Parts: sequence; structure tokens; C-alpha cells
Amino acid sequence: MQDSDRYVIEMDYADAKGNRTHRFVSPIRFMGSYRFLGLCLCREQPRQFQLSRCKNIRLVPACDVLMPAPLSEVGPELTAV
Repeated sequence: MQDSDRYVIEMDYADAKGNRTHRFVSPIRFMGSYRFLGLCLCREQPRQFQLSRCKNIRLVPACDVLMPAPLSEVGPELTAV
């Protein structure tokens, strides 16, 4: 979690029910090899995130994101036919 004060994660995240949202997360620490703890800037709460449920991940400068950040729903994931 290098430079976690300078950057936040912007990503699409699918919860356990398959609902997908676009979020901004400030990473705190890894919790094993498949999940991490982060401050969800949309919900304003610490949350655990499964790495396998994270899509379209990118780092953005933390100074560009103000809390509370907007939480928006993402449409269903397209599958190849």
C-alpha cells in the first residue's frame, strides 16, 4: 500500500449479491492474499474488498477526490458469447 496518502483507488466493485457500483477507496492494508481493507470514500466507512470482485481499477490523485465521493451503480457485466 505504497503512497496510500497520495493516491486513491477508483474501481467498479461487485458485492456478494452481484450488485456493481463505481467507488473511490483509500487503501489501508492487505488482509491476506485475496482482500484488502480500505476506507470507502463513498460510504465514509472502512470496508473489506475482495480483489476478485474489483474491475476497471485505476489510481487517481487523492487531492482530486473529496469525501463523500459519489457512489454510482454500474450496469451488468458483459460476457463473451
